[in-house]
Parts: sequence; structure tokens; C-alpha cells
Amino acid sequence: MKRIAKAAARLPVRGWWWLLDYCHAGLRQVDGVLFRTDPAPYQQAPRADRPVLLIPGVYENWQFMHRIARTLHAAGHPVHVVRTLGYNRGELGRMAALVAGYLREADLRDVTIVAHSKGGLVGKHVMLSSTSAGRIRHMVAVNSPFSGSVYAGLFLDPSIRAFSPRNRGLRALSEDRSINHRITSVFSTFDPHIPVGSHLPGARNIKLDSEGHFRTLNDPSLPEILLQALAEPEDSSP
Repeated sequence: MKRIAKAAARLPVRGWWWLLDYCHAGLRQVDGVLFRTDPAPYQQAPRADRPVLLIPGVYENWQFMHRIARTLHAAGHPVHVVRTLGYNRGELGRMAALVAGYLREADLRDVTIVAHSKGGLVGKHVMLSSTSAGRIRHMVAVNSPFSGSVYAGLFLDPSIRAFSPRNRGLRALSEDRSINHRITSVFSTFDPHIPVGSHLPGARNIKLDSEGHFRTLNDPSLPEILLQALAEPEDSSP
């Protein structure tokens, strides 16, 4: 009974966090529509040895991560985006192929992927690909559903249903841990979209003090985590 009472007491607080999270996502979407930015200037920066590739989540275009792009570029890192991903609604393998194609066309190497939500799944798919794996140094994934979400089955949209833990492609991606040591999984204390969390076995897992699925991108400690990952020497050990 005490456990049930505690859970019930948390509902209003978590409902408020959920509302704030959606408000944040809505503002970012509006900002991306009203204030379109050319990402090309972000590709020019002195730290050419440590380029960054942004991969946003489902229903997010690259401008959803615009603040991260500005922060990393200001620190001297070239920042790339794959504009053909659009709002990242496509099937996981197809989105990964677009990213892999961009890496080849731009001839990027020693890349650090910074991804949000579904972007982390796309990034891991690319890291496991024999044609592009050697171009990626590391990935920092923020609130990525590596084990899926039980809520995915409640949606009719295939873009969301693909996150079901019963999805065979997602299960296969989750079970392959061969490159997890090259991933940093960053996640909030409470994610309303991923109740099981984003802990990834074998990866560096960092839990933030913030709550939410989208607001995590604005967590004040995230820039330091990203810059630290970019500063560390490559570690290819399993």
C-alpha cells in the first residue's frame, strides 16, 4: 500500500514534468519553422580532427539540436547535419543509410555522433555497418530508447511503433553489444517516453538531474559531457 501511495503522490509532479517537456518540444519545433538556419557555416571550424555529426530524434529536424550545434561549433568543432533525414520519420535502416552516405560523400573521419532519442538508434546502426563503422569514433546519445518503449504499441504511426520492445529490428540492435563501449548514453532521471530508461550495457552511462525526454537537451551539464567526450583519446578496446 505504501508503494502505491508513493506512486500516486508522484503522478501530479510527473504530469507537470510531462507538460513542461511537451512545451519545450513545441517551442523548439516552432523555432525550427520560423527561424531557419543554414547549417553549412557550422562545418567550418579549426578542430577538423574532431568533427561532430548531429542526428535528431523522430519528428525532429536538425534545428531541434541547434543549441548543441552552436555550443560545439563555438568550442572549435566542425558540426555536420544530414538534411536529407528531414524529420527522421523513416525506417531505421533507411535513415542509417542516409547518414552513412553523408559520411562517405563528405569524407568525414574520426566523427563523434551526438544524437537524441531515435537518433541514437540510427547512430548505433551506422556504427555497426561495415561500410561506415571506421569513420565513427564515438557516439553520445541523449535519451535514446535502446531497449524500446512500452508506449510505442499504443500508437498507429509506424514511426513510433518501431520503438516497441517486440520489434525484431530493435531487439537485434539491442542484443548486439559489440560497439557499446564506444557509446556514452546520457539520460534524465525520469523520461515520460521511455519508462525503462536509456541505460545501455557496456556503455558509459550518465544520469542527469533533469527530468523529461526533450528538455534534457537543455540540461546545463550536457555541454561539458559532450566536450569531454570530444576531448578524450580514441578508445578502441572492447
